[in-house]
Amino acid sequence: MKVLGLVVEYNPFHNGHLYHIKEAKKITGAKYVVCVMSGNFVQRGGPAIINKWARAKAALLSGVDLVIELPVVYALSSAEYFAYGAVKILNDIGIVDYLCFGSESGEIKPLDDIAHILYDEPLLYKSLLKNELKKGLSYPVARNQALMKYFHEKKDFYPDIDSLLNKSNNILGIEYLKALKRLNSDIIPVTIKRINNNYNTEDITGNISSATAIRKHLLALENSSLQNVLDTTLPKFSYNILNKEFSSGRGPVIDSCFYHIISAQIRKMNIDHLKEIVYISEGLENRIKNAADSSGTYSELIDKICTKRYTTTRIQRILMSIMIGITSCDINNFNLHFGPQYARVLGFNESGKFLMSLIKKNSIIPLILKTADFINSCNPLFKKMLELECISTDLYVLGYKNPKYRKAGQEFTQNIIKI
Repeated sequence: MKVLGLVVEYNPFHNGHLYHIKEAKKITGAKYVVCVMSGNFVQRGGPAIINKWARAKAALLSGVDLVIELPVVYALSSAEYFAYGAVKILNDIGIVDYLCFGSESGEIKPLDDIAHILYDEPLLYKSLLKNELKKGLSYPVARNQALMKYFHEKKDFYPDIDSLLNKSNNILGIEYLKALKRLNSDIIPVTIKRINNNYNTEDITGNISSATAIRKHLLALENSSLQNVLDTTLPKFSYNILNKEFSSGRGPVIDSCFYHIISAQIRKMNIDHLKEIVYISEGLENRIKNAADSSGTYSELIDKICTKRYTTTRIQRILMSIMIGITSCDINNFNLHFGPQYARVLGFNESGKFLMSLIKKNSIIPLILKTADFINSCNPLFKKMLELECISTDLYVLGYKNPKYRKAGQEFTQNIIKI
């Protein structure tokens, strides 16, 4: 029996995702598929366009057997911690044989060589990184520059190193590989070359388009021609789920829905309190405070905070963390104590039910099927992680257009999706 692990967001589920699942199963020979999926907030630093239960249903209809949630504290993290959180869950449940991810490279070796340097951090690399950071570059840019110089000085230079280091899926792939090394995991990594579109391409291009392009066009569904275009790039089940969520007033949920909440939070917070929020450092709290006091829209708030050093994605993650209340202390405590504290099930099919029976025998972390059974855990870290998840969902539903669905406590009332 072979079990394939995937790290996903499905925001929304499209034909490229379906291709990934089918190819990954073919390459690995896996019979079962487990995915760790971001919940109501995603790694780019914003809300998912539809809620996690609807996206879990799309995953199950696509051929995934079991959907486990990536806790919000990791879903809203940098690539390093996003990957670590997801891989840690796949490793800890004790049944996964393969991890397959998409990449622009399509080859494991160059990505693994880079991951090896980042994990071992040889002295030359650390010195080069320190020098690049002194130039005032953002950490991702400084790291890439240091890696290119490292490979060049070691005479082990990939001709396309710049391309390897500047592609979104390659970056995540490197972090997955680094996480596997950090965990000394037996999971075998496999990559599939990303086809057609880059991650952030905004144009619909045939049968397979980027999630970014699809989200952009989903916001204009009033136009029937766009419906026809999207019908070609989304599997029918995914398209139907989106239509149901939109027509019910549970989507699309977008960043600007939360501007007033975020702005109010920042305006109430003093500088010392703001400094406690995750990823805020080097005086950034002052910039955020000033921007919130002088901005009237979400996009204006973002524009006034971002600089060459502080990327849009980082700022978006920070703003959502301010809203939810995720602090540096939280993240540090979780990472010091083995990362994700549980594996929380969002959905499963009959095969997934069988997988859960295996997980219960092999997992080193608890499997959550009912939130109410664990919210009062005597483990303070477990309790805190789950509380932040509940808070994030209580806030997420405020982005629904239909007030009927904005009630709090849905983490306790929403049933697991069963197919």
